[in-house]
Amino acid sequence: MNRKKTAFALLMAILFLSAAAVSRGRTSPSGSSAPAEESAKPFLGRWDLTLKAPEREYPSWLELREEEGQLKAQMVGRWGNARPLPKVEIAHGRFTFVSPKEEEGRSDDMVFQGTLSGQILSGTTTGPDGAIWQWTGQKAPALKRTTAPDWGEPTSLFDGKSLSGWKMDKPGASVWKVENGNLLSPGNGPELIHDSPFEDFKLHVEFKCDADSNSGVYLRGRYEVQVETDSLDEPPSHHMGAVYGFLAASPELPRRPGEWQTYDITLVGRWITVVQNGRTIIDNKEIPGITGGALDSHEELPGPIYLQGSEKGHVAFRNIVITPAKNN
Repeated sequence: MNRKKTAFALLMAILFLSAAAVSRGRTSPSGSSAPAEESAKPFLGRWDLTLKAPEREYPSWLELREEEGQLKAQMVGRWGNARPLPKVEIAHGRFTFVSPKEEEGRSDDMVFQGTLSGQILSGTTTGPDGAIWQWTGQKAPALKRTTAPDWGEPTSLFDGKSLSGWKMDKPGASVWKVENGNLLSPGNGPELIHDSPFEDFKLHVEFKCDADSNSGVYLRGRYEVQVETDSLDEPPSHHMGAVYGFLAASPELPRRPGEWQTYDITLVGRWITVVQNGRTIIDNKEIPGITGGALDSHEELPGPIYLQGSEKGHVAFRNIVITPAKNN
């Protein structure tokens, strides 16, 4: 072998070894070693999580992706909106991610550790009470429909006279009531949940939101369309008409406290269209996952319509009519 061939072979060997070293040494945002792409691949994507506290289960959601050799994640915790996580690692078959503190007065983050067995994530975290919580996760379903919906007959969910067909999620002094044909939220009260589950549907609902008030309409009990007049200082995905934390209204219509407004919402799989007062503000967009306050994280199942009990202020609803799809 002549000198040129020998030098070329040596150069190629150096380049190969350097590339292998870079692949082994990639770091996550936290600065620790991250896996090679083939090791991370089974963990990538969207996950529907269930957090199992001693007293109850909490729905949650996680999305993990790889960008420029680094792992990135966002999460919907027990409540609130989707937010980026400060740390995520996969090492030696173990998955670790950190959720920032979720409640006032808590000084530490929630550290989740787990493993992947088949298609199921499972592990533990320490709850705010100091107890060990179990958690599990399964891949979120795509919910892609292969045919257009064949719509059924419209059905009124509210008779204008009573709470027939509805239930409150917890007892207490604050309750929903019916006045002059309208459903009135108590303000900082229980959620109002309809008895019937639905899969794909068109929903018409009329609402009147007082000044400085906040409520929402939950679809399948998992995806909140915002009803509010108090979130101007928050991101657009928290404003009126948004799918909370994920999809902002565009255009965003002016707030009209004290006036009746309408939503016409179409949900097919996880694709949503929202028409507010006759104008399309979300046009067939994909909802990535559950929003804070979801009843559960079982996105593959039908679920109920529910009205948020107003985080603050008062909201009235009327003319709640649903048209379910027949060919799910």
